[in-house]
Amino acid sequence: MKEPSDSTLAATKIQAWWRGTLVRRMLLHAALRVWIIQCWWRKILAKLLERRRRTMLELNTWQIWACVKLQACVRMWLIRLRYCRVLNAVRVIQICWRWHSCHTLGFFRGNYEITENELKLQIDIFLGSQICRITDSIPFPIKN
Repeated sequence: MKEPSDSTLAATKIQAWWRGTLVRRMLLHAALRVWIIQCWWRKILAKLLERRRRTMLELNTWQIWACVKLQACVRMWLIRLRYCRVLNAVRVIQICWRWHSCHTLGFFRGNYEITENELKLQIDIFLGSQICRITDSIPFPIKN
């Protein structure tokens, strides 16, 4: 077998060096492209995570709002129920007293005032020369 000459060995070395340089350059470009894609993908994942977090936060806010609205409706219904009971009791007392005063020739006068947390009643009953004054304050349940 014939030994390669010095110029052939030098040319082979130059070719190997040049191929190595090309491979290293290609690997560097590939690594940069991979890094760019990874940065882009991490950015997309962060946006998705933020969107999911915001959606969950909005859902939680809507649930809390619905609970508060429901509680307010129930409290309003309970207060109205109590108010209707008090109003019915006042009407029963008025009917009974009107019947009684009609039969005893007496009369009565009264007024009431409704505030946000209580019902104030003042009734004056006149029977001939006798006067009876009834004053009462009925509290409503306090809204929490």
